[in-house]
Amino acid sequence: MAARRSSLGFLGMFGRSGDLRQLDAALRGADLHPALVPEGVKLTIVNLMKGRWPGEPPGHAYADVARLFSYCIAGPEAFERSNGLQNRLDAERRIEAALEAGDSFDAQIVLMTLHAKLISAEVVERYGLSAG
Repeated sequence: MAARRSSLGFLGMFGRSGDLRQLDAALRGADLHPALVPEGVKLTIVNLMKGRWPGEPPGHAYADVARLFSYCIAGPEAFERSNGLQNRLDAERRIEAALEAGDSFDAQIVLMTLHAKLISAEVVERYGLSAG
């Protein structure tokens, strides 16, 4: 099976790849405007997803990733205002599980957000995260 390729488009002549369009839509759904996320970070996210799901990711995958990513950026209160208490609790449970597991898909998303310097200071403090 040939590897899926992600494309940012070029001078408006070629469109963005489907995976990046799906991620942009999922970010909007998690109340995070895609323009606030650097393209390199979005490419990293879809590449992590390709590693997690060798075929096409399941239908819920982009929304699940976007909610965790959005929580990391917005912080607990802002995320809850936009996404509700249940989604906040789910994101917090996922971060706690990722910290316990060490090297999991969710841990990679959190770590990438930390390294990209997009993560909320409140999330860093709450979970004792460090880039070292």
